[in-house]
Amino acid sequence: MKASRLLALLTILLAGNSLCLAQPAGEPKESKTVVIKAARMFDGKSERVVSPGVVVVSGGKILAAGPNASVPAGAEVIDLGDATLLPGFIDAHTHLTHQASDDWKQDLLDALHKTVAEQALDATEYARKTLLIGFTTVRNVGAEDLIDVGMRNAIRDGKIVGPRMLVATRAIGATGGHCDPVAGFRPDLFDKNSDISQAVANGADAVRAAVRTNIRNGADVIKVCATGGVLSLTDDVSAPQMTQAELDALVDEAHALKRKTAAHAHGAEGAKRAIRAGIDSIEHGTFLDDEALDMMKTRGTYLVPTLMAAEGIRERLDKGLHLPPAIEAKARAAIAARDSMFKRALAKKIKIGLGTDAAVYPHGRNAEEFRLMVSLGMRPIDALKAGTSVDAELLGIADRLGSLEPGKLADIVAVPGDPTQDIRQTEKVFFVMKEGVTYKNERSK
Repeated sequence: MKASRLLALLTILLAGNSLCLAQPAGEPKESKTVVIKAARMFDGKSERVVSPGVVVVSGGKILAAGPNASVPAGAEVIDLGDATLLPGFIDAHTHLTHQASDDWKQDLLDALHKTVAEQALDATEYARKTLLIGFTTVRNVGAEDLIDVGMRNAIRDGKIVGPRMLVATRAIGATGGHCDPVAGFRPDLFDKNSDISQAVANGADAVRAAVRTNIRNGADVIKVCATGGVLSLTDDVSAPQMTQAELDALVDEAHALKRKTAAHAHGAEGAKRAIRAGIDSIEHGTFLDDEALDMMKTRGTYLVPTLMAAEGIRERLDKGLHLPPAIEAKARAAIAARDSMFKRALAKKIKIGLGTDAAVYPHGRNAEEFRLMVSLGMRPIDALKAGTSVDAELLGIADRLGSLEPGKLADIVAVPGDPTQDIRQTEKVFFVMKEGVTYKNERSK
């Protein structure tokens, strides 16, 4: 292992020790029985909220849930009043190891100047913010220097505060494509002996090797760039970047090794190749045509539309902030196409999960994705499902997360009022529990 990786992991662990002294939420799961009550409850799967909301928790798991759940003698009762209990939210598309700012050039310099250790320390704050707004689980679909692996492990072990993480390590892509970190820079700028391009793969055998390398390095999920991207310097946003044979090899190898797969895909042709290969989800999907959407419906492929990514870029454009002309042109085209694609996917009843592309916009705003989905025609109850039970199914964790049911892990959030009547209540989470440990309770404020 490179010295820089060891330093990054050590830095995360030291930072975690410091955080846990001030944050009792990092302590082991409570063994006592706790009953959480509120005026309403949404279990993550049903067609409506029920009243009252009662969830009984012990040992980090849910013992009982629903209006008729009995309160055990001697249990601690947390009454949250006129609120709705929900499963902990899930974001299926995040990048917790970095964050864009309003200054594109400064972001570029930061990526070149900041040490791995400093990036790791920044990431601990992004993780904390994400948990405290109610997202108890995330799928992190691309990071450098295995910072995501170190974060996942440190969070899992209670050393830092953050959401449960499923990580992809490096996204796999083609030379010169969206997932080639060298694209757009001088060819001799980077050390040819470094591993900066280890996930850049050309040909089916090289792609299989990249999948194996990522899994060896700790990947829970395999991410591939099947098309160009909006924020990359040198590619067409809608052009395919992997051949059918390469995508077939990637999905086959990942599934054989029991890993789910996700394809960054804005353009229709690249998405179709990924869908034919058996990809589990299409990320973004901006320029999908009806044929691609119909293929997804037939094969059960999930769509993760990342509406907040376009929102974050739109805000930059509205402020008149600098983006390179090629990126600005791609961004405007993507924003123009996004809404129509989502509405057609919704009409075709494609499985839609919630993912935000956190880092393209500032961390801590993930819940605004619910509002954007509803604004484009999704029922509030279905938006809530997208960010709970649907995402749990997509990530392969529905046996333990995504709904308030006996035997599931006690990931519970509360919002004021009724989010099925006002979806923006999801942006006001005031209670957060993850595996039976309370990280936030602002009921008394």
